[in-house]
Amino acid sequence: MPLFTDHADVSVRPAVPGDETPIARVQLAAWRDEHADVLGADVLDLLDEQAVVDQWASAISAAPTGHRVLVACDGATVVGFTAIAPVPAPDDAAPGGVILALEVLPQAQRGGHGSRLLAAAVDLLREQGADQVHTWVLDGDDARAQFLRGAGLGPDETTRELASGTQPDGSHRVVTEHRWWGAI
Repeated sequence: MPLFTDHADVSVRPAVPGDETPIARVQLAAWRDEHADVLGADVLDLLDEQAVVDQWASAISAAPTGHRVLVACDGATVVGFTAIAPVPAPDDAAPGGVILALEVLPQAQRGGHGSRLLAAAVDLLREQGADQVHTWVLDGDDARAQFLRGAGLGPDETTRELASGTQPDGSHRVVTEHRWWGAI
């Protein structure tokens, strides 16, 4: 049996201080690649990378109880991330969980990183007692919908509308997200 393979070491681990910059770069690259048509390239161009870095630094070092950030690595390089949070249980029901973000660098997609991140997120939520998970998918994000469907999640008919910048005529661009969920 050979000691070395031609495959890179791939893993998922908890995010640590210092991961905030690669996480922000992954998020911005993925959004620009996947959501420019829906969110608007003009809106994405206005995003302040340092502000995104600062938000992830806070999420990593000062997260509320139950909130977690995980990174997917190809060797030592961060190529993806996910952020999760608990959802309080109504009455006597079991609590749930929400995937707040799950992104992989465009050039690293289809390498299993998203699946590893989703599996790790679900495992952590189960450890917290969750019996279901949900996330939000932008209108037109067919690749994410296909990924989630393949993982056993599905839409539940709940939608929400979010403002995404101002149009040249002064009106506000509105995007629609659909909630996807699954039992875990």
